[in-house]
Amino acid sequence: MNWEQLLSLRRFGDTHKRLRKEQDETRLGFEVDYDRIIFSSAFRSLQDKTQVIPLSKTDFVHTRLTHSLEVSVVGRSLGRSAGKEILSRYPHLNQVHGYQFNDFGAIVAAAALAHDIGNPPFGHSGEKAIGEFFQAGPGVAYKKDLSEKEYQDLVDFEGNANGFKILTESREGVEGGLRLSYATLGAFLKYPKESLPKKPTAHIADKKFACFQANTEFFREVADELGLLSREHPGSFSRHPLTFLVEAADDICYTIIDFEDGINLGLIPEDYALEYLIKLVKDRIDTKKYHRLAHMEDRLSYLRALAISTLIQDATRVFMEHETEVIKGTFSTALLEKSKYKAQVE
Repeated sequence: MNWEQLLSLRRFGDTHKRLRKEQDETRLGFEVDYDRIIFSSAFRSLQDKTQVIPLSKTDFVHTRLTHSLEVSVVGRSLGRSAGKEILSRYPHLNQVHGYQFNDFGAIVAAAALAHDIGNPPFGHSGEKAIGEFFQAGPGVAYKKDLSEKEYQDLVDFEGNANGFKILTESREGVEGGLRLSYATLGAFLKYPKESLPKKPTAHIADKKFACFQANTEFFREVADELGLLSREHPGSFSRHPLTFLVEAADDICYTIIDFEDGINLGLIPEDYALEYLIKLVKDRIDTKKYHRLAHMEDRLSYLRALAISTLIQDATRVFMEHETEVIKGTFSTALLEKSKYKAQVE
């Protein structure tokens, strides 16, 4: 893979090549992706889905919407940080093509904003319920009318594939769905493969699948435009490199920010939370500033910010250390799995 292709500005229906140097600097193409997602009705619907605590009666817990916004903020920082390093390593991306480090941040932020957009109510439990309906419930009656792959799409119903459908599927009067850039769509594809053949491996991209059969043609078009490497089976590709940053942003928020839901609901003792965060950031704490904070909430907020910053820096380090493997499609694990803070965040 190469970064020139991976940063494609192409959108569904384009008849000419979009060049980075021709972009309006006041509203870049990748920033348009973010805007289109945040103004979509599908994104707004995330406000009715909780992140960790289901059916909560308080306003303190994260919804999928607030979680997605937070993941996009962390993703933007990760993208910019990695983008700065990538442009230093490949100066022609800026000098010849005009890419800026903010472009990387915008792509990751947009993909991160949409990362949960296809999740059904109740998250993974909802996915399982849909699958069981078609595998062992009344939905079995539809099996005779479907191809093997179409039926497998339903039995193993996948929120990521549903998200790709929501973002890209044409409807009356609206061709190509949100018409996001192919770079953002590529970064969104966490598991770039079809539901079959179902042969799980240790490779992180094989864990689930990215698209339903109704959307495979466009899925392959996106993969081809971006130059994603074909893997063992037809319809299976290596991840877009920036997907690893989207995943890291989600992991960081799930590890640190969503931890607060348990504290606010009294499920996690505040003293334990402070101890947990201090272990992660003990080398970066400004002791005088920390002890001036009289309220527990302020101390947690201070430690949370430090923890997020620490994990962003380390995830960027891991990404750049393995960037060659990532580009070759041979890197096969989440960035936080390689983090020097892995023991603290598990």
